[in-house]
Amino acid sequence: IFFLAAMLWITEAIPIYATSILIIVLLLITISSSGINVLIADAGTTDFGETIPYHEIMGTLSSPIILLFLGGFFLAMASTKYRLDQNLARVLLKPFGRRPANIIMGLMMITAFFSMFMSNTATTAMMLSIIAPVLLHFNHNDPGKIALALCIPLAANIGGLGTPIGTPPNALALKYLTGIDAIGFGQWMSFGVPFVILLLGISWFILTCLFRSDVEEVKLDIKGEFSKSPKAIVVYVTFCLTILLWLFDFVHGMNSYTVAMIPVGVFLSLNIITKEDLKRINWDVLWLVSGGIALGLALAKSGLAEHVVTSIPFGEFSPFMIIVLTAVISAVMANFMSNTATANLLLPIIATIGATVVSLEPYGGSKMLILGTAMAASLGMALPISTPPNALAHATGVIDTKNMIKIGVLVGGIGLLLVFVTLYVLNLINFL
Repeated sequence: IFFLAAMLWITEAIPIYATSILIIVLLLITISSSGINVLIADAGTTDFGETIPYHEIMGTLSSPIILLFLGGFFLAMASTKYRLDQNLARVLLKPFGRRPANIIMGLMMITAFFSMFMSNTATTAMMLSIIAPVLLHFNHNDPGKIALALCIPLAANIGGLGTPIGTPPNALALKYLTGIDAIGFGQWMSFGVPFVILLLGISWFILTCLFRSDVEEVKLDIKGEFSKSPKAIVVYVTFCLTILLWLFDFVHGMNSYTVAMIPVGVFLSLNIITKEDLKRINWDVLWLVSGGIALGLALAKSGLAEHVVTSIPFGEFSPFMIIVLTAVISAVMANFMSNTATANLLLPIIATIGATVVSLEPYGGSKMLILGTAMAASLGMALPISTPPNALAHATGVIDTKNMIKIGVLVGGIGLLLVFVTLYVLNLINFL
């Protein structure tokens, strides 16, 4: 089932969310306590060992990780519906003036901010629609046009690293960071946001150097105003309250999963999100993540993950080499397949490596390994197929694949180095 999932996620012979559901179905049929009779021996075992309770496999569809994402989707949908996102973009872009380099900086900062709390794909689609009329101010061969179109997906991919809900690999990492290894929402942001700011600054510098615009000034005109309707005000208040509760979880005691349900309850009960809106939620992303959680559960409970780890002499490798190797593999894989699918495949095995390789303990053990792998997965962004934001930006017709590869490899490589530095510093100061 693991190899079938890997092949289907890599080739996308069927939709990647369909692969996740197929995994759950196959696990239920073959190794669950409610599987096919001929595969189940006496006392609830299979020919391969103990069965997994069927409700645990089905429960991955309503895992706290899934509900965390659902809360994020509700916030994003409500803010888009009441134009909170576009109005914030309009207000926040004003201070950056009309110089192309400054506008690019502003666009990247705003895109990264939204990507921390909204789907990277939805953020990219919104920001590309905002800059569509701006692109008309550039000549056909002006390199500044490429920089403007490239900065959006780049910032969306980087911004997702700032929070646990910014991108699915982050949320999947939380699934394996439990007990003494658990990381709170605010704690993640305390190292994630500085990482994002630093990598954004480097990316902006690279973009503006490689694609210097021929235009001195660009007129950026975004029309609109904040709605003052009762429902819009509820959205604004709920958005701010939810983020504050996520940031200060150590004060009130509610974890990020519980807080994520607040906007769901508020928006549904006040009819801010309607039945028609529910049909437009990215259910495919939730199914994709749930399949990865189910696969991780099966790899752990069947003993396969432990078997794979013990069959490779990781104990003979240096701890630094293990951390570097797993992160590089994650980043390379994520360039050719979904970063979520990459995290789905790697994290169960990575978590087992961290728990069994004793030499990793002085370097943060499984926590550092899991964080490095998850963060590296979001740095795979060299191709149009690497991430949906890349595909959306490529579809504008402004960006050549070679330019995307050039920037993606440069920023991804620098990002990987920053990941290693971040993990080293966090371990050095015993932060996590």
